[in-house]
Amino acid sequence: MKKIVLASTLTANNDFLNFLDELFMDIDGLAELEANVQIAICETFNNAIVHGNKLNPEKVVTCTFDITELDYIFTIEDEGEGFDHTTIPDPTLPENVEKTEGRGVFLTRTLADSVEYLNGGRKVVIRFERNK
Repeated sequence: MKKIVLASTLTANNDFLNFLDELFMDIDGLAELEANVQIAICETFNNAIVHGNKLNPEKVVTCTFDITELDYIFTIEDEGEGFDHTTIPDPTLPENVEKTEGRGVFLTRTLADSVEYLNGGRKVVIRFERNK
């Protein structure tokens, strides 16, 4: 398992991207999914910093990466109040096309093979199938 813990600042994105780049170089097969992984995981990470922890540098976002026989698994957890993912509007519906909220959740659900929200939405487990 690999893990990174970052303070909730806008500059944390650079360190997080470096963490992902190392994974893409070190983990066999992950680079083949790089575009989907990078978009889905970065969207979730950014949501955790901005919406979850409200850019409070005293709160952290933890990301872990693990591999099973079947999946690459990313877990992103913040220290915020959580949210109900079922209330996020579908950005593809005509009445929501102009709205900015919901796009990151939609992209993550679309690009990953499974997304699970735990601990009241403070923890997101994102899976990508290996050997597709």
